[in-house]
Amino acid sequence: MTIDTTLPDDNDLELPERDRRALVEWTVACAERLLPLYLAARPDDTRPRDALDAALSFLSGELSIDEVRESAFACHAAAREVEDPAASAAARVCGQAAAVAHMAGHSRQVPRHTAKAFPDDRSRRDEELAWQRMNIPTRYDRYVYEGD
Repeated sequence: MTIDTTLPDDNDLELPERDRRALVEWTVACAERLLPLYLAARPDDTRPRDALDAALSFLSGELSIDEVRESAFACHAAAREVEDPAASAAARVCGQAAAVAHMAGHSRQVPRHTAKAFPDDRSRRDEELAWQRMNIPTRYDRYVYEGD
């Protein structure tokens, strides 16, 4: 068995499904850590959680890409509707995580929105961004962090 050692093409926003699946796993892990910021502001709004569940259902083959996209759209609507900047950024991370099932380029937005989730806590922001960087599969580090 040969292992593919080529890195993803930075200019390819879609990437093959196997790459999108790996990125979905990472982005969902990132989003799970931020979801409490949204729930603190809107505990009864399930759209961000639903988006993450949809992404996981995509990974298990239970949902199509189109179904996951609908959850991502709903999650981004939740982000627009909440006034708290941290909650909005957390919802954006959840929406981007789900959107990766359709287009890998959405993974590049996770660090950007994560940084916005901690407007008054530089230490916590840096800690979260460091966690993301340490946990991204090595194959995708350049794609996410230097790709665009």
